[in-house]
Amino acid sequence: MHDFCGVLMENKNVLIRPFDAATDLKKLSDIWFEASMKAHPFIGEKRLTEQRGLIEGEYLPKAETSVACLDAEPVGFISLLGTFIGGIFISPDRQGLGVGRKLIADALARKGGLSLEVYTENEQAVRFYNRLGFREVSRRDIDDFGFPFPNATLSLKG
Repeated sequence: MHDFCGVLMENKNVLIRPFDAATDLKKLSDIWFEASMKAHPFIGEKRLTEQRGLIEGEYLPKAETSVACLDAEPVGFISLLGTFIGGIFISPDRQGLGVGRKLIADALARKGGLSLEVYTENEQAVRFYNRLGFREVSRRDIDDFGFPFPNATLSLKG
């Protein structure tokens, strides 16, 4: 099986299932925090720790979240607000295995088109999205919290 951009996935055993708040919240919060520390070190541990409360109390419960599992263990997730990707995070030790590509392909198949915002300093993520066919549609100099971290808005049509 290959994903929508024609690249053979290295891990065919990824199962995607709906978010279950009772069993997934803590694990997905851990994945979010570990992946954010790796991808967004410029934000700083203090602010990421503060944001973690919002992730657990607001974002995960209110979004349409799908969980990627390997051997029944959550290793990543994507949270959608309509066709907008509020977040996609893969456990750092499971990145590069095709988990993110599979989450994007699954969301694209369900929604027909996707958009997202990405910190431009997160060069690994920007390259990942570009490889999948996302294109920049706008840019802003501050993030949602009013801090001077530039964001780009990207979109992908199904």
